[in-house]
This record gives sequence, structure tokens and C-alpha cells, in this order.
Amino acid sequence: MSGAVRVLVADDQNLFRESLALLINSGEDLTVVAEATTGEDAFAQTLAQRPDVVLMDIRMPGGDGIEATRRISAEPVLAATRVLVLSMFELDEYVYSALRAGASGFLLKDARPAELLDAVRRTHAGDSLFAPSIMTRLVEHYLDRPTPGPPCTAGLGHLTPRETDILLLVAQGRSNDEIAQDLVLSVKTVKTHIGNLLAKLQARDRAQLVIAAYRGGLVVP
Repeated sequence: MSGAVRVLVADDQNLFRESLALLINSGEDLTVVAEATTGEDAFAQTLAQRPDVVLMDIRMPGGDGIEATRRISAEPVLAATRVLVLSMFELDEYVYSALRAGASGFLLKDARPAELLDAVRRTHAGDSLFAPSIMTRLVEHYLDRPTPGPPCTAGLGHLTPRETDILLLVAQGRSNDEIAQDLVLSVKTVKTHIGNLLAKLQARDRAQLVIAAYRGGLVVP
């Protein structure tokens, strides 16, 4: 399907994985290009297929989803691929590990079909799919326990006032449409500013922009 968002589904439970694939293929703008049952296979298939979005289970044999996500995020040729982690449990340690590994979002497996399809589209568009409550706990944990080489270590002093305003709203979980409405801007202008923020803060996606906002003191946990 020309122009469709290309998705890889990684889950070791056959019924669930195949159901996800059917659901995703039901979207006119989405298509499944590969499936994987192990973490190792997820990385290999991602490297071979170059999907736009990977739906990644956490608990899989042959290297778990977190390790596969870390390898995907560290591979330069996969810079355009986004990982949306799926889990049965809303555990802080899973969410924390997923973001630290480079995931662009974290979704529970009991999400409604429409929510999952929307999550895939939003992940491809560069949105962060962490619920505000999850993101708040995660960022606090991240700031309390930093490790060498974290993302978004640049300061915020080189941002323009408008970029700072938009970064604050991103950190509050606002969508592009909501930011545009709040600041009386076009959605296209908001996307341009967010692109500039990603470049200036060396961030991979909106999740890392949120981290930058907290680390830079723009938002206090």
C-alpha cells in the first residue's frame, strides 16, 4: 500500500500478534510489513524491513523487547523507525526502561482497537504516547537516577521564547492541535517549531523533549 505507515509487530503470543496484525491492516493508511516472535528477530526484521513503527512486546524470548528497542534506537540506519512498547502491566520499571531504551511510547495491551490504531499513527507522527500520569512518574525517576550519556543534555537558554512556550506545552502532554489552539498558531507552524526543538535539543521524539523540559528546569516534578 503506497504511502501507508509501515508497521512491524513483535510479540511471542501467536494469537495476540496475529490479531494485532489484522487490526493494523484494517486501517487504510496502515500496513504490517513483518512479524517477530523474539527480541532478536524483532531487531533483525526491523533492520531488514525498515518499518516506520515497531509494536514491541516487553517479555519475549531471545532477548526481550527492551533490549531490542535499545538496539533499534542505537542503529543509525533505523533513525526514522519509532518503537511503541506494549505491555500487560503499567509498571514504573517497564515504562522507565522503555523510554531509556529509546521507545517513543508505552501502551497497555488492554487498549481499545481505535486507541491502538491512533497510537500507531501518532507515534509515526512523532507524538509521545505516555499518559501524563505515567510520564510524570517516569521523568521523576529519570531525573533521580541519571546515567552517562542521557538524551537531551543541552540547556534551554538557546531556545527562542516561542520555542520555550511550545516546549512547556509539549511537557504538559498537549497535542499539536491543542498547542496551536492555545498559542493561536497554525498546526504547520507548531510542527515547524517542534522540528526545531528536536534539532536544537538533540531529541529523538517528543518523549525526549519532555525529559529536556524537566532537566532544563522548565517544568519542576
